[in-house]
Amino acid sequence: MPEQQYFEYGEKEIAYLKSRDPLLGAVIDEIGHINRAVIPDMFMALVNVIVGQQISAKAQATVWARMREQFVPMTPETIGAITAEELQTCGISLRKAFYIKEIADSVLNGSLVLAYLSTLSDEEVCNRLSQIKGIGVWTAEMLMTFSLQRPNVMSFDDLAILRGLRMLYHHRKITPVLFAKYKRRYSPYATVASLYLWAIAGGSCPGLADYAPKSEAQKKADTKKRRK
Repeated sequence: MPEQQYFEYGEKEIAYLKSRDPLLGAVIDEIGHINRAVIPDMFMALVNVIVGQQISAKAQATVWARMREQFVPMTPETIGAITAEELQTCGISLRKAFYIKEIADSVLNGSLVLAYLSTLSDEEVCNRLSQIKGIGVWTAEMLMTFSLQRPNVMSFDDLAILRGLRMLYHHRKITPVLFAKYKRRYSPYATVASLYLWAIAGGSCPGLADYAPKSEAQKKADTKKRRK
C-alpha cells in the first residue's frame, strides 16, 4: 500500500496568513501543523468525495474503508464492472452508487479525462465536473483541495467552513459578502486557511464558540438541561 500523503504547506503560507490575520495566526499557533490526508489518484478522490456528501467524517471513513477493501484496485474498470447495488452494500445510498457509476462510465467512455483537469483553472475544473450527475461545486472544490492540492480553495458550500468563520470572528451568520472578504484576505493561500477553519469547527480550539442563532429545537433542549 502506498505511503499516506498529506496536503503540503509550510512556513511561507503560514507566515503570509499570520501577516494578514492575527486572529487566524493565533489559531495556527494554538493548533500547530495540520496533517490532512490527500488522495493523489483523482478517480479514487472523486469516489471518496461522493461517499462523503452529507455524512459525517467518521461515517465517510467507515464506508471508504469498506470500499477500498472490497473493490481492489479502485479503478474505473473495477467500478464499471459491478452494479450500483453491489456498490450500495458498502453502506452508501443507491443514489450515490449511481453517481459513482456515472463517474466511472464517463472516464471509461472518454468523456471525462481526469488528467486534463490539472491543466484547468479552479473555475474551469468546477464547470467541467459540474456537467456530471452527482458532482456540484462543493464536490469539485473538495477534489481540488484533497487531490489536486490547489492553494486557493475555500468553499462557501461547506458548512464546517462557515462554522469555523463564525467561531473565529464571532459572526452570527456568514453572508456571501463576508465570505468573499475573508477569502480575499487569505488569498492566495485560502486552502491552508480552510484547513484551520475545519479544525476550529471540529473543536480544536476549546475557547471558541459558535455564534449562530440557536434553532427552536436547540433552545428547548437547553431549557430541559437547565431544569434537570
